[in-house]
Amino acid sequence: MGILEDLGKRMVFFDGGMGTLLQENGLGPGELPELWNLTRPELIKEIHSRYRAAGADILTTNTFGANPIKLHGCGRSTEEIVAAAVALAREAAHGALVAMDIGPTGKLLRPLGDLDFEDAVSAFSRAAAAGEKAGADLILIETMSDTYECKAAVLAAKESTRLPVFVTMVVDEQGKLLTGGDIPAAAALLEGLGVDAVGLNCGFGPGQMKKFLPQMTQACSLPVIVTPNAGLPRTEGDKTVFDVKPEEFAAVMEEIAKEGAWILGGCCGTTPEHIAAVVRRCKDLSPRPIVPKNRTVVSSFARAVVFGEKPVLIGERINPTGKSRLKQALRDNDMDYLLREAITQQENGAHILDVNVGLPEIDEPALLRRAVMEIQGISDLPLQLDTSDPKAMEGAMRIYNGKPLINSVNGKAESMEAIFPLVKKYGGAVIALTLDENGIPATAQGRFEIAEKIVRTAREYGIDKKDIVFDTLAMTISAGQENAAITLEALRLIRDRLDIHTSLGVSNISFGLPQREHINAAFFTMALQNGLGAAIVNPNSAAMMDAYHAYCALSGSDEQCMDYIARYSAQKAEAAPPPAAGEISLLDAVVRGLKESAHAAALRLVETEEPLAIINTQMIPALDRVGKDFEQGVLFLPQLLMSAEAAKSAFEVIRVKMTVNGEQTKKEKIILATVKGDIHDIGKNIVKVLLENYSYDVIDLGKDVPPETVVDAAEEGGVKLVGLSALMTTTVSNMAETIRQLHERVPDCRVMVGGAVLTPEYAQQIHADAYSRDAMGSVHYAQKLFGGE
Repeated sequence: MGILEDLGKRMVFFDGGMGTLLQENGLGPGELPELWNLTRPELIKEIHSRYRAAGADILTTNTFGANPIKLHGCGRSTEEIVAAAVALAREAAHGALVAMDIGPTGKLLRPLGDLDFEDAVSAFSRAAAAGEKAGADLILIETMSDTYECKAAVLAAKESTRLPVFVTMVVDEQGKLLTGGDIPAAAALLEGLGVDAVGLNCGFGPGQMKKFLPQMTQACSLPVIVTPNAGLPRTEGDKTVFDVKPEEFAAVMEEIAKEGAWILGGCCGTTPEHIAAVVRRCKDLSPRPIVPKNRTVVSSFARAVVFGEKPVLIGERINPTGKSRLKQALRDNDMDYLLREAITQQENGAHILDVNVGLPEIDEPALLRRAVMEIQGISDLPLQLDTSDPKAMEGAMRIYNGKPLINSVNGKAESMEAIFPLVKKYGGAVIALTLDENGIPATAQGRFEIAEKIVRTAREYGIDKKDIVFDTLAMTISAGQENAAITLEALRLIRDRLDIHTSLGVSNISFGLPQREHINAAFFTMALQNGLGAAIVNPNSAAMMDAYHAYCALSGSDEQCMDYIARYSAQKAEAAPPPAAGEISLLDAVVRGLKESAHAAALRLVETEEPLAIINTQMIPALDRVGKDFEQGVLFLPQLLMSAEAAKSAFEVIRVKMTVNGEQTKKEKIILATVKGDIHDIGKNIVKVLLENYSYDVIDLGKDVPPETVVDAAEEGGVKLVGLSALMTTTVSNMAETIRQLHERVPDCRVMVGGAVLTPEYAQQIHADAYSRDAMGSVHYAQKLFGGE
């Protein structure tokens, strides 16, 4: 049975929680479940057999953490464990399929963490290749909370195997991944990468997860997987239990199937009885047909931009053509200048940022990769990767965290042979220039015919026309009075006959003329009226933005003129250009995440102001503003951490000054630790960064920390606050034990807890003093406990 051929013809069922049954059979807190494939194979096989008897069509291997990063030091290789796991599932399958299970590494990727993107790809590749070699039928990448790590795992699976790839992710109450991505953005990335099915798992019970299903089915045209928990965890004695019983679970899963999910299963807390109940209720349902989404969409780690909803603005300022200051910044490796340009364009209304760093004397592939990494760290806008060098393009597409806009391909065979394979492999929407080996046609019909050729060729590579955006090429009217008319007619032809979105580098129309903005703004409006869907413009130009907002109001794409009113009712001044490095304040530099600008601003301030005054008037207000925006969902985790890095850079300057003055630089001590048995320290590390920025003296005990170590450190250091984190249901019992020992031996020490599997109710049950939903929650509790809020 080919799984891809079977999808859509009937409902397909995954199995349920493996860890839940292993715990019932004595898996200890922190013990590696994957080792049981070698030490207790009969039990693993029995669990698979029970799920198969319950009706599961796909058995998931006991390999959630089977990768070189998590297995480091265990004495067994990834290949050995995976081979045993696949063999056990295969023995129990009896006609069912075997999915090679791949979970997260437990680490954040650079620049947020210390795991290099290619190291993540390498680790996942070993696991995936071992799974295929051992006989797995498909790859299941699950419980992903970071789109960047998810991309690394998908690339690894596709580069090292020929197996179908399914992906499920974990979202929070707002439908966001840990690193801030929403469901449409994640779906755009994964569909672009060519996965075979997407969905959600873990985190919630079926009732809570059901509300996110419409976002998934509306965002992509792929089969959707739903594998919830059996509710939220709580404790009974020393056990973690889940409350949603099999029939209740199955009833909601039936509703989920009727709303469009094709593949059902269970995660934490579910058992063979849950799966059997789901199969009984849903096996005779007909999968709801998938309606193809003819959407042109690009995405960043955080958001998706859909073409056609209203005209899209692509900021053109990070392109050295005609910009001497940017050229110098690129030669000087002055990345802060690029970041300021990015921020200013975003603030002035850009929806996508063009990134072009091409200069003859620089290493373009290396610099483009760096620019993309840096910009996606401080901006949540999608990027347009702009280079004529295929090597630079592939390098940037590989490390880009989202589905990019690619600039560009053209009708030359050489260009299409170089770019289309990249679009197919990494995903993206591509700008297609209407020129070929014969140059730029002098007629609109000639450009239209090149567009048709590009669409035909793209189809041969498996690229749909929805992922093409045509640029009909604005040629300056100073060289030919008819140039504007030809370009506009070509826009109309492509829109009306091909039903494809268009783009233009608008300002090219006025090259060689004085006062170019007058021409640019008028042409921009004319192009929009003729079907232009996306414009590469300077969003810092008041004339261009005035034309844009007026057009949107007149064309009806600005509902009730709300954007126009918001922009002009306060008689807003002319759009601001980016500030120079010496002009930006310390507060703004920290808020915007500009590390070098923050350092420079701090150096200026310590010459004239007292360190404590700088902290109170600049640093604390900046951090509070960043924290507030993070809590309100205005700002996301990558930006939060970049602001933290900027603050850290400034604090170092202030700390040196305070040391010279003989002043105290640290506040109260706080211990942080990931509990025994848990090696996932992403959340703990984020909390550490923020607490240190608020000047607390953080003692980081690391991960997999025994309760006795935490208690000894608190007792010896006279510490009054301990923060504990845990990601896995198999390790939260160690959190309870650590709290018990702390309260017994250090009764005046308070304990705050956090982690993906924790809830306020659970924290209360295990007698924690505080529960932190996110990193800022830990700062607020510390301020409340020690004063300063």
